[in-house]
Amino acid sequence: MSPECRLAEHLARWLGSWPPRRELDIVGEPGRALPGWDGRFHPVLGVATPERGVLSVPPEHADPVARRYAGVGTLTALGPRLPEMVGYPKRGWFTAVYRWTADPAVLPEPGAWVSAADPEVPEWLRVFGGDVLVARDVETGAHLAGVGVKRHDVYGHELAVVTVPEVRGRGLARGLIAQAARRVLDEGAIPTYMHALDNHASAAVATGAGFADRGWTSYGLTEETTVARPPGFDVIAGSLDREPS
Repeated sequence: MSPECRLAEHLARWLGSWPPRRELDIVGEPGRALPGWDGRFHPVLGVATPERGVLSVPPEHADPVARRYAGVGTLTALGPRLPEMVGYPKRGWFTAVYRWTADPAVLPEPGAWVSAADPEVPEWLRVFGGDVLVARDVETGAHLAGVGVKRHDVYGHELAVVTVPEVRGRGLARGLIAQAARRVLDEGAIPTYMHALDNHASAAVATGAGFADRGWTSYGLTEETTVARPPGFDVIAGSLDREPS
């Protein structure tokens, strides 16, 4: 299966329908009421190309959301109203950049894959389960950066990277993301990457790793993170603490 077909299959499974046939397809998807990759609930999710998009909501809310969308006319107007409409009034609404790649950048591979259950793995990485990618200082063994994989389904694996500020600007994060993306492709899935619209550091990492900005967006309800990170670690991929998926 080609990477593009993997992406389409992933989005069809994750959202309940793909590709979109109208400016905004509002889909009632039973999966919105089931735990996601992290065991938490993500009741509203969406992905859009520059022309069309899919908004995935619980089935019982599809018709009311569609009627409200018809009334307000734009997702920009509808989005902030969705948390209350689907029963999560304390959450917010996010719009993010959505990226994917079939051709990661050819860069040095600075990390090693280890089990997330390894006692030496930083606590924030353990939530991802499976194998995680870790870069360590060759002299001290200190953890410098890591990549976790959000395995949404067999075809869609979203990457998130965290690094220490002291090693920023050395290409470590983009090297790790490109390395992780190659493994995802080798495993038969498509690597995806999300970041906040104003997260310029994350945007630079994504572009450098071969994740072009195609003008695609993602959206959904925010949720405060429960991932613990040691002092000194900063989020590069905004999806860790601002865009649940």
